[in-house]
Amino acid sequence: MVRLSVNINKIATLRNARGGNVPDVVRAAIDCERFGAQGITVHPRPDERHIRYQDVLDIRPVVNTEFNIEGYPSRRFLDLVAKVKPDQVTLVPDPPNALTSNAGWDTIRHRELLTDVVAELKEHGIRTSLFIEPDQAMIERAADVHTDRVELYTEPYAVQFPEDQSGAVAPYAKAAQVAHDAGMGVNAGHDLDLDNLRYFVQHVPHLSEVSIGHALIADALYFGLQNTIQLYLRCLER
Repeated sequence: MVRLSVNINKIATLRNARGGNVPDVVRAAIDCERFGAQGITVHPRPDERHIRYQDVLDIRPVVNTEFNIEGYPSRRFLDLVAKVKPDQVTLVPDPPNALTSNAGWDTIRHRELLTDVVAELKEHGIRTSLFIEPDQAMIERAADVHTDRVELYTEPYAVQFPEDQSGAVAPYAKAAQVAHDAGMGVNAGHDLDLDNLRYFVQHVPHLSEVSIGHALIADALYFGLQNTIQLYLRCLER
């Protein structure tokens, strides 16, 4: 079964809209695991508009499955993850003002940076993953920087899926095979939801994990968090 990591950033967004600690992101992490999630993902950005750096420190002790921290490898971010030592760090090429992740790494242009960062993270015993588009050349070069995994950026799949399911998934199936052949694990994330997730899982080989936040938290408003996590887990059954 493909593992589900729940991104709780949107819960922090709701909290920050009013100040205080409602909803409580630490409690949300505990509940997501209690309801069946096999991991918790957070993405602290420099402006801390949703998950704050302090949240990362507070959440770490309560995660009993897998803790995945996403982010751009600034010095501040790297110092944070070195202190927290999550199970996995997913490196994303977001500029500071990005609303959300909207592109994968250019692993040719940024080879030196990524090689150094991956080596630094591995010194702390942290598994690494690179957020990347389903481009064969970029995936092959990802292997050169010695990352453990890649996370396939799935927004293009989600956009094309309603009109052409097979065409939407084809580059991801190929990309996953390329990554696997190069010795890397395969994760995926961005805009996966209850409509498109099952098809993706059924047609993309070697998939280990998906990270889902916005759609899952939105669905929880209608179905409840516990029921929603169960619905997503059913989609992940092979």
